[in-house]
Amino acid sequence: MAETKLAETRERYAHFLAIPTRWMDNDIYGHVNNVVYYSYFDTVINEYLIRSGVLDIHAGSVIGIAVETHCQFHKPLVFPDVIDAGLRIGKLGNSSVRYEIGLFKQGESEPAATGYFVHVFVERANMRPVPMPTNTRSALARLSNTSPS
Repeated sequence: MAETKLAETRERYAHFLAIPTRWMDNDIYGHVNNVVYYSYFDTVINEYLIRSGVLDIHAGSVIGIAVETHCQFHKPLVFPDVIDAGLRIGKLGNSSVRYEIGLFKQGESEPAATGYFVHVFVERANMRPVPMPTNTRSALARLSNTSPS
């Protein structure tokens, strides 16, 4: 029996961050260069973690390290678009999380790009995997539903 895949729309994401494109994001072909999309992914993830109070980028003893990424491009973004970067949790493991991201041009319901980042949580001092801190797990669990934040 074939699995039915849900269409990607804004409603499937729990948290949003508006990110303005910059002139320098465009490439010679007149659209945002593919490598910049990963920067948008990283920005929405880390903004959420920092604002939730679970990531201290300078002194935190546990940090998330990207071990896998993927991006699928659906339609171009260009300067001066403003992007609504949607974030949700696809899988919450013991020491890892799969963040799922949708990049939407403001005002549009279908994404320009979708993708994911997998973070493994490690002890900063030795870079060895550790169980995800309880407060981090709680903050990420809030993104497992589709209620906008």
